[in-house]
Amino acid sequence: MNNPPKKLIKEKIYVKVTAGFDATGYMQPNAIIWDDGRVFPIDKVRDFRPAGTLAGTVGDCYTVLIHGQEKHLFFERTDPLFQGRCGRWFVENISGE
Repeated sequence: MNNPPKKLIKEKIYVKVTAGFDATGYMQPNAIIWDDGRVFPIDKVRDFRPAGTLAGTVGDCYTVLIHGQEKHLFFERTDPLFQGRCGRWFVENISGE
């Protein structure tokens, strides 16, 4: 009997990120910090590109290397009406239904 394919569910998990900026204004993420305090240093940023987010907002996708594994880290830009905040970081949790 064939089982129907599982529906993949994507969920945003907002995380704290330490980042630096170079002289051109490029934002370079350095580490991801979970709510429970665990810190995951980013070994390398392999790619950066503009990307839409799950909620349809404007953002960027950083392909990063953490402990030898490739992961995607997203920066979601906030509405320009929110002064003092330029955006927030999230990772995607993908699970099957």
